[in-house]
Amino acid sequence: MLSQKAKYAIKALMNLAVQEKGALVKTAVIAEQENIPKKFLELILIDLKRASLVASKQGVGGGYYLLRSADKISLADIYRLFDGAIALLPCASLRFYEPCKDCADENTCALRASLIAVRDQTLLALENTMLNQLVGQKKEVL
Repeated sequence: MLSQKAKYAIKALMNLAVQEKGALVKTAVIAEQENIPKKFLELILIDLKRASLVASKQGVGGGYYLLRSADKISLADIYRLFDGAIALLPCASLRFYEPCKDCADENTCALRASLIAVRDQTLLALENTMLNQLVGQKKEVL
């Protein structure tokens, strides 16, 4: 399940994606426009900055801006940053693999095989959904 933190991160990134190139957006503006608690948003933006998805400039005219183009930021990038593994079990994970302690033979485990298939489909969908697509869908809804 997508955490509230990841959801707010997506909303903040979408907000930055619709800005004119080089425009700086203040945290308070994003928080108000996207209905995100400002203190929580500040923590999210720090995580996004550490992940090199956004950057900031200090001062009176400062704010945040995207470091990468919106067509280069996938939902998988954001999900992994805030929520970790996409797989439902550690034994089905690509990046966070751990063997199950209660499984006699993971190579013949039907549950693991099924969840790998679920992971693959979920990963494909997340990797193929870019931030700019979400921004375009939001415009269509409005």
